[in-house]
Amino acid sequence: MEDNHRVAPRRRVLKAGSINSGGGSISCTVRNISDTGAAIEVESPLYIPDRFKLIVQTDNLNRSCHVVWRKERRIGVAFD
Repeated sequence: MEDNHRVAPRRRVLKAGSINSGGGSISCTVRNISDTGAAIEVESPLYIPDRFKLIVQTDNLNRSCHVVWRKERRIGVAFD
């Protein structure tokens, strides 16, 4: 039996995004996304704040979020 504890189903994507915080912007790749959160990949996990705006211009997405897990270059966020 699959252990799927997600509130909303995630869709696998591969989209360019940006992490915006305090006037700065860091490029990222959105690997999957749902109505409640996303998994993103960054070049370097350093300096990624715990709270930021995730922007995906191709989807007109601009959501405030917070980090729920970090694993190497992958970061899981939940939308506020």
